[in-house]
Amino acid sequence: MNLTNLKIRDFEIEEYDILIELWEKAELPYRPLGRDSKENISKQLEQPNISFLFAESEEKIVGSIIISHDGRKGWINRVAILPEYRNLGIASYLIDDAEKRLKKMGIDIVACLIEDWNLKSLKLFDKLDYIRHSDIIYFTKRESAEV
Repeated sequence: MNLTNLKIRDFEIEEYDILIELWEKAELPYRPLGRDSKENISKQLEQPNISFLFAESEEKIVGSIIISHDGRKGWINRVAILPEYRNLGIASYLIDDAEKRLKKMGIDIVACLIEDWNLKSLKLFDKLDYIRHSDIIYFTKRESAEV
């Protein structure tokens, strides 16, 4: 596949089933009854600081990414590539596009959280010169296990 044919575009809520199918094929865990429900993603799309993006090649969705920011720091989240399209540079291309979009918004710090079992993502972000901070302890507080 030639990356010149790759297009990054905004996800539309009508494509929710395509997004979920992509996440499932990419073996990306998600919360269909919580933050990843169609209703919740629809609400997230209304926020000016969150973008869901698709990577498309020849009218086929081959990858996705979510970017957001809090006004100070940008976040890359949920990078997913169809297995048969991996190792072609699509994830790197999506991340580069996300970084450029965040930079245009005045965001100079880009971060991501990767769970220790996700070796592919750890390797990818190492390769892209992200600095690994093994000294950070991550806390969450959730209303339920589904969010």
